[in-house]
Amino acid sequence: METKTFTVALEKNPVITIEVIPGHFATSNAHTNNYLDVGGLKSNSKVARNVARELAIPYLSSTLIDTIVCMEKTDVIGAYLAEELLQAGNSVINSDSEIHVLAPAYNAGGKMIFQDNVVEWIRNRNIIVLSATIASGQTIEAALECFAYYGGRVAGISTLFYSSRYKTEENVHALFSSEDIPGYKLFNIGECEMCRAGQKLDAIINSEGYTIIG
Repeated sequence: METKTFTVALEKNPVITIEVIPGHFATSNAHTNNYLDVGGLKSNSKVARNVARELAIPYLSSTLIDTIVCMEKTDVIGAYLAEELLQAGNSVINSDSEIHVLAPAYNAGGKMIFQDNVVEWIRNRNIIVLSATIASGQTIEAALECFAYYGGRVAGISTLFYSSRYKTEENVHALFSSEDIPGYKLFNIGECEMCRAGQKLDAIINSEGYTIIG
């Protein structure tokens, strides 16, 4: 499976790359023909700083931010993103402000929540939602529902990869999109072309990585 891997680089900043593995993969709610490995973007300090610099651009001069909520282990990027947004400069709207960087908690049912001691940085605050990938959109929709419950204002969604299949009225800022991945496809469970063709699953995938089947 890994022998088919190829790399896609961000044109304006080639330090930022994702590894793409073609195959037949299943998430908890969809099937796809490509696994996108963004682990290096989240864990490599040098690369994460570059990622944060690119993700900060849409907000620097126009958007007040109080809180960055880091989903899917994007905490390193989130910390650098806050640093970028707080840089000194007449055109930087968040200069001399405070930005809190948080990760959500999850209850026993797997629903996203915030502990009582950090809710004050969600309620009535301007929030960037930072995620690793947005494909089917179910995870991000659940997050938006959570912010609405706590009274947070979503100022924007930033992600490393965004599937154009997902439609939302929120502002989504992505480094890579499905248009950058040749032949990328995402299927609802039960509508997968690969399943219909009898192609066996290669792996189960989630935000942590993949588990090979067989």
